[in-house]
Amino acid sequence: MNPEIQRLLDAFPDDGPPAHEIPIEQARMAHITETKVIAGDGVPVDHVEDTEIAGVPVRVYEPADARGTVAYLHGGGWVMGSRDSVDAVCRALANDAGARVVSIGYRLAPEHPFPAALNDALNVVRALDGPLVVAGDSAGGNLAAVVALKVPGVKLQLLIYPVTDAGLNTPSYSEFDGDFGLTAASMRRFFNLYLDGASGLQPDVSPLRADLKDAPPAYVITASHDVLRDEGEAFAKALPQAELHRVEGSVHGFWRWQTTEIARATVRDAARAVRQALG
Repeated sequence: MNPEIQRLLDAFPDDGPPAHEIPIEQARMAHITETKVIAGDGVPVDHVEDTEIAGVPVRVYEPADARGTVAYLHGGGWVMGSRDSVDAVCRALANDAGARVVSIGYRLAPEHPFPAALNDALNVVRALDGPLVVAGDSAGGNLAAVVALKVPGVKLQLLIYPVTDAGLNTPSYSEFDGDFGLTAASMRRFFNLYLDGASGLQPDVSPLRADLKDAPPAYVITASHDVLRDEGEAFAKALPQAELHRVEGSVHGFWRWQTTEIARATVRDAARAVRQALG
């Protein structure tokens, strides 16, 4: 385990109930607290604005001389997270890529189950102009992967430990369940709340099961100690063109932890791919 990541894992309280048993509102508050502590305040960006696109709340980060746009979708199991929870990483990505980043505040389950989040993402992305990258982490990576299959002209899909299949049965689910943050029980809960009875095996939920022959190029990041590792890597291998980067010594969620050098370095590497894709 990376020493920075291990220190953060050691600091997390472990005497409470399992994460999948915590009420959703309490889990959302804990997600906010975690973000404040280990994501940091983020770096300055020339222009940051909260606004709406296609009726959906967004936060736009625009560095000087920005070229192209990254549509960013936050993680949180489709039930947690917000534009605030990815603020630090979106700031870093905008500056490092030299691109405008549009962080999308899509509706959350269980108040707004599938396909509300996907529809919000599609409506925003379809309203954006110019060269475009779609990006997201975890559940946001799931939405980004589905959007990339539905919106023509996407230059790159940047997927950070994405959810790509509702099967929950890869070897990494057994290998890393229980000790590294995200658990199989939490993923089952997230899917149940998000789907509200809909099938998880349809391509709009499990993009690994979609026809991928016309999918745009991808830059896929996985965490070595993550229940989602294997499905993210399987998705990269199934795509016609993809760069796969497993970050050794990392766990689910680390991408947002911009107080660590391993997270900052991962963003810098990904930003180079974004910059190249946007020309």
